[in-house]
Amino acid sequence: MNIKAFIPNFITLLNLLCGSIAVIFAVNSHFIFAAFFVFLGIFFDFFDGLLARKLKVQSELGLQLDSLADMVTSGLVPGIVLFKLLELATNSKAVTPINEWSETMQWTGYKLNLLPFIGLFVTLASAYRLARFNIDQEQQNYFKGLPTPANALLILSLPLILEFQNNDVINAIILNPWFLVILTIVSCYILNASIKLFALKFKNWSFKPNAVRYIFIILTLVLIVVLHFAAIPVIILLYIFLSLFNNIN
Repeated sequence: MNIKAFIPNFITLLNLLCGSIAVIFAVNSHFIFAAFFVFLGIFFDFFDGLLARKLKVQSELGLQLDSLADMVTSGLVPGIVLFKLLELATNSKAVTPINEWSETMQWTGYKLNLLPFIGLFVTLASAYRLARFNIDQEQQNYFKGLPTPANALLILSLPLILEFQNNDVINAIILNPWFLVILTIVSCYILNASIKLFALKFKNWSFKPNAVRYIFIILTLVLIVVLHFAAIPVIILLYIFLSLFNNIN
């Protein structure tokens, strides 16, 4: 085995491991731990490609493995979190066993609340986006549509805002079922929209060709200091706005 070639793939597998752990926490509504492992997985996701390029061991296997890991960490987990948030917003479980027998002595089964299942459409949209990315040769220096890790950060920020920001107005918005449904629809669209979004890849460190990247990084740091977890949705909107502005110029 070529050890040098395996190093970035091992980092990718750490991403997948973090995503798998996050799934377990998300299913059990432990959103803080789920978010922690998603953030850690995205950290590994950033460095596996960087290592592959630095070590000059990029491969088709690495590309496919990276998408499979992203599918769990940045695709499945956000869908589950939206599912659980919609359960909270409707104050009703998606699947409720009916522990009684009918007059004909037949098991009556389950009572379904279908609304929370809408959150899982983000998982489907993420899978479609990752599959398109793998066969699109244009997305080397920019992205078409919002990358799945960015979308995952957006969705995972919601329970963190609920937990740590302690703002009644914001909490009421986040736990409004219509807000969550609209967010799901917008998320599915922006993941697969044909909008060019810049990638945070620096070919050199000079300011002029990387102006939009430097501006984005500086504003991101300022927003995090000022708004804490509430900064994440604002940062995603800033990313899209700066990309659109950059496309015009």
